Amino acid sequence: MKSVAHAGSLEVICGPMFSGKSEELIRRLRRARIARMNVCTFKPKVDVRYSPEHVVSHDGNALTAYSLGDPYEIVTIVQAQNINVIAIDEVQFFPEPLINVISTLIHSGKRIIAAGLDTDFKGAPFGIMPHLLALADSVTKLQAICTLCGQLAIHSQRIVNGQPARAHDPIVMVGAQESYQARCRSCYTIDHPYGLLQI
Repeated sequence: MKSVAHAGSLEVICGPMFSGKSEELIRRLRRARIARMNVCTFKPKVDVRYSPEHVVSHDGNALTAYSLGDPYEIVTIVQAQNINVIAIDEVQFFPEPLINVISTLIHSGKRIIAAGLDTDFKGAPFGIMPHLLALADSVTKLQAICTLCGQLAIHSQRIVNGQPARAHDPIVMVGAQESYQARCRSCYTIDHPYGLLQI
């Protein structure tokens, strides 16, 4: 009888800033370690908010991570260390080749947990996240709490000099509480909303 290779999987954790994405990623990795799995964490080199060598949640929990610019380095590290579970934080900042890397790792039987923003500050799909959501075996979409009214928030509101950023501002600007707020649909504001029809 032909043996069946163990299938890999992709779990995506998404949502706005301050919704607990990194915290959920860290929680799943801790459980994988309890199960005696070999785990490894990666983050994009551009994310230097708290520590260049750690994934850090906004409430201060941390895990050691490789900080990378080239997604193909993930395959080299995973193979060299015989990793079973691969975690990737702030996945929206990685370039498109990460899609191929993740697909390759899934095919080789690895469990991948990817966390990131599903939309940018304009409300548009962020980077490679839409592709990963389509590939995912499971998707966990988290919500934050709106800083203005306390309702459930799905938007990351960028703030510049105390005011909402404008749609023509650069997409990538790494920051935390000093630059962003979680906002609900009612409190979120942008001068040119993504996908809004002119009627």
